[in-house]
Amino acid sequence: MIKLKKIGFGLCGSWMAATAIKSGELVTLEELNPSSPFFKQGASLRVTGKLQEYTVETAIAVVADGNATLKIDTQHLRDISFRIGSIYQFIGELLIQPDNEAILQARVGRIVDGIDLRLYHQSLQLLRQFQADHLNNSTS
Repeated sequence: MIKLKKIGFGLCGSWMAATAIKSGELVTLEELNPSSPFFKQGASLRVTGKLQEYTVETAIAVVADGNATLKIDTQHLRDISFRIGSIYQFIGELLIQPDNEAILQARVGRIVDGIDLRLYHQSLQLLRQFQADHLNNSTS
């Protein structure tokens, strides 16, 4: 059960869930392995990869980036078409099976054809470096 609380003023107020939905942590598919700090049950992640497979009956997609692949459960997504070879970005929660296989339960999905994955990876590295530097500077 989700608790709702009233926000705003007077007649213009609105209702929102008391528990916030977490933003997806940016990760590459290659970082999603059992030794990774991102490889946690229920972790909210954002992943990007090229669609290799899609099975309509199970709503399972498989995306790849380099040598890494990840299964995506797309059953909760609407108004998105799947084309093999296109690049997609998904945000969702990581479900780790007993055999250590990971599946992302997607809550958001979009096609991002035209993205340069090499530049995307470089920008992610620079973002992490900036965040680490900023954290070190604010604690000293």
